[in-house]
Amino acid sequence: MLSTPEETDAVLTASRLRLRLKSPFFATLALFAEYRIDESLETAATDGKDILINPTYAASLTSEALDGLLLHEILHAALRHTIRLRERDGYLWNIAADVVVNGIIARHGGFTLPEGAIRMEKWEAFSVEEVYDLLMKRTKKTTLPMPDLRYHRAIEMGGQGADELEAHWQHALEQANAVAVMGRGNNGLGIHREFRKLSAPPLDWRTHLSRFLIRTPHDFEGFDRRFIGKGLYLDSLDGQSLRIFIVIDTSGSVTDGDLGRFLAEVQGILGTYPHILADLYYLDATLYGPFSLYDPTTTPPPMGAGGTSFIPFFDHIARLDEAQQQNAVVVFLTDGEGLFPERPPLLPVLWVVTTGGRPSERFPFGEVLRMTG
Repeated sequence: MLSTPEETDAVLTASRLRLRLKSPFFATLALFAEYRIDESLETAATDGKDILINPTYAASLTSEALDGLLLHEILHAALRHTIRLRERDGYLWNIAADVVVNGIIARHGGFTLPEGAIRMEKWEAFSVEEVYDLLMKRTKKTTLPMPDLRYHRAIEMGGQGADELEAHWQHALEQANAVAVMGRGNNGLGIHREFRKLSAPPLDWRTHLSRFLIRTPHDFEGFDRRFIGKGLYLDSLDGQSLRIFIVIDTSGSVTDGDLGRFLAEVQGILGTYPHILADLYYLDATLYGPFSLYDPTTTPPPMGAGGTSFIPFFDHIARLDEAQQQNAVVVFLTDGEGLFPERPPLLPVLWVVTTGGRPSERFPFGEVLRMTG
């Protein structure tokens, strides 16, 4: 056992020095945490700012295991896992956060994960919000060997305190990024890119969908049609109506729950903004439609359950005349697993991706919105 606070501090300082040699990016993040002894803990934890550790447990670990443990807690804090909990179940959220953190540590090598660390490799590149949703849908329950997120600090602090904690770790990330840009350490920039993707909660999908759908024609002014596939939008447009082509992937990957939430959100937006015209399509490897979204009694249930190809829809759009394509956007609800056209379309595309679907960076064109929460 580490008998004095001084001995514990010396061991933790040595661990942080080793961290600096292994990864200056992670070591920079470590500088922004405070470290405290807490004998009430079984192992270690974080409240979002401080790293708390039981000295007896720390003394039982090898140097490599201690380094991995500290990094695990540092990443929880730097990824703001305590203040991103919101109304979710804390136990399940802790599991989701462990999946993400352990994935980062494992992929970048050189560190030993804590004993009993949870690994779910197929989910490790997702945000913690998305992993949480996947766990909620899972029938097999996962146990958490070492609960290590303490939420009371972020909850008690309230809005201003949480904002300060958010700013604290954003500054830490900027400093760690500066170290990576200077080229210090192995994989510094690669770590930063991955970490930045995971460090902020995704924008609420409903808000993003609404923003995409209620753009007026004036939102598209000044853009060259040749660059639509790169995320830009239409040339200067006339008229005040916006047409939306809504395409539902019916290959079996979209659940009834996802479909219901999505269509309810779209219909609510359409009811509020009468200048929006909408056509609904279903798609597996065959295109079905268009159907009306304005009269539910005339909208058939989803049809098709084969493989997925997005090509039939984009071929269909390409055959429409210019007037039918004017002021138009495309919204897909899909898991993203299918065949894409070789060339991007001349219309803006929003991919609304179901939980656990294709990673965002693997979509060859358009905006990607992940349907979590």
